[in-house]
Amino acid sequence: MTISSVASADAKHPEFIWRNKEIVSWEKAMVHVNSVGHASVSSVFEGIKAYWNKEEQQLYIFRLREHMQRMLDSFRMVRLGNELSLEELENGVIDILRANKTKQDTYIRPWAFAKGFVHEQMVPADAPTEVVIDSWPFQTHMLTDRGCKVCISSWTRISDNVMPPRAKVFSNYHNGRMALMEAKTNGFDYPVFLNERHKITEGPGACVAMVRNGKVVTPNTTSGVLESITRESLLRLIPEVLNVQVIEREVDRTELYVADEIFFIGTGWEVLPIVNIDGLTVGNGKMGPVARAIDRAYHDVVRGINDCYKEWRAPVW
Repeated sequence: MTISSVASADAKHPEFIWRNKEIVSWEKAMVHVNSVGHASVSSVFEGIKAYWNKEEQQLYIFRLREHMQRMLDSFRMVRLGNELSLEELENGVIDILRANKTKQDTYIRPWAFAKGFVHEQMVPADAPTEVVIDSWPFQTHMLTDRGCKVCISSWTRISDNVMPPRAKVFSNYHNGRMALMEAKTNGFDYPVFLNERHKITEGPGACVAMVRNGKVVTPNTTSGVLESITRESLLRLIPEVLNVQVIEREVDRTELYVADEIFFIGTGWEVLPIVNIDGLTVGNGKMGPVARAIDRAYHDVVRGINDCYKEWRAPVW
């Protein structure tokens, strides 16, 4: 199952982009070619989704404040300069969606990079930055039967003393890219990483959870995972809405081999069941009942069908 693909040169794009507190046209949102390269090493970003509620004619941004706070945390960890407040970043997301008259499911990507021409191999601390907020439509897979085949990667997940996983930095994702290419070469859809202690961490851009003995188990945040906002949301939803116990702890590789269900969770991936791992069928090889229930609960919350958790949804209109 493909979660995302590289956009073609003629792909439809929005009319406007948010750049440094201004709404600018797509065509004018340019930088010189020499502004990329080394500047990309320290670039931070966020991935946010907004869901359209047709009945209410409302677009809900899911956990906007939490995503923008995590972006500020990433600025701090990689020591990039930033003059924008949390409120300015939140308002920027809402402003660009309104400027583009957005009324469909939409992926939002705020990101920041070192400003000007960066010739040093290492971007200096507190370097001034440009901040951009882009967006594009996406097709959700929620409420559909789906599944993927995974393998345990030979590549080790980055650790906090190498490239901190809790910082959402573009350069961290090269780790996932290497593992993903290996997995696809070997006939799998996606990889799952082990950390330096040989414990389960996550996939190349999404967290992992399993169902064993009626409980949902997921690696804890000190296992080398991104502090995922979707993960945190589901760890609250699962016991409160589904009355299923959740356990956060270290997870061994072979526990996945005997799990009743396994699934990826993340903003981009939503809930994606794993139906085969290292050639072993998970459950009956189909989307399991717990994953299906979580998928429905998550869908109803992000779209505003479930009237609870209003604080998680920022309305655009």
